[in-house]
Amino acid sequence: MKIATFNINGIKARLPALLDWLDEARPDVALLQEIKTVDAGFPHAPFDERGYNVETHGQKSFNGVAILSKRPLEDVTRGLPGDEEDDQSRWIEATVVGKRALRVCGLYLPNGNPAPGPKYDYKLAWMARLRDRAAELLAAEEPALMAGDYNVIPQDEDASRPAAWAEDALALPDSRAAFRRIVNLGFTDAFRMRVFGPGHYSFWDYQAGAWSRDDGIRIDHILLNPQAADLLTDCRIDREMRGREKPSDHVPVWVEIDA
Repeated sequence: MKIATFNINGIKARLPALLDWLDEARPDVALLQEIKTVDAGFPHAPFDERGYNVETHGQKSFNGVAILSKRPLEDVTRGLPGDEEDDQSRWIEATVVGKRALRVCGLYLPNGNPAPGPKYDYKLAWMARLRDRAAELLAAEEPALMAGDYNVIPQDEDASRPAAWAEDALALPDSRAAFRRIVNLGFTDAFRMRVFGPGHYSFWDYQAGAWSRDDGIRIDHILLNPQAADLLTDCRIDREMRGREKPSDHVPVWVEIDA
């Protein structure tokens, strides 16, 4: 089973690029971030034509997450638990039905800038809630993954120019520590299980020729619980998508799971 995460930066603006990638990569499941539309505005038809079941948790103009799946989806949950007043659409999860069920969680973690400030406080609080949900996924002892735009650069090797991000919310020590607290519960960074060393990125800004200079960062991650990590057969970044016409500033990251 091929499961991908892709921050598409607007489902309507990037629909042709997304459909081209789906036709080429043929993921069984795609977790999307920044769809930037309410649920009623999501364009279901082209995904229906390709055999995808669609579940969304949308928001007007901002945020928004979705699951596309060629297999049935059960027990769909919207919104990260832990704060009933949080009205931002950043979390969706469901069970992908097959011979071996897999719980997939799609997330769009807050950016947190400017830091310090209320946006950064919200980021860290959201990550604390994420850790609580991650612990529950571990306790269930069933294959599960959490994938999406984490807005965290885990280590300096995950940035082309680490010094340029040193004061940014994506790389501040508290952000990295919060990410490590989640991973250290018993999760595996799928990409780093298969690929090592610097020079591997999933985001290039639209400004200052970042793509042409390969001035990127790795902030799109797939974390596997032990039961899912045991089934991992591959993980890659489709970086060539960034060079396509009207691309997102992110590219897909995918895993293959023996499920």
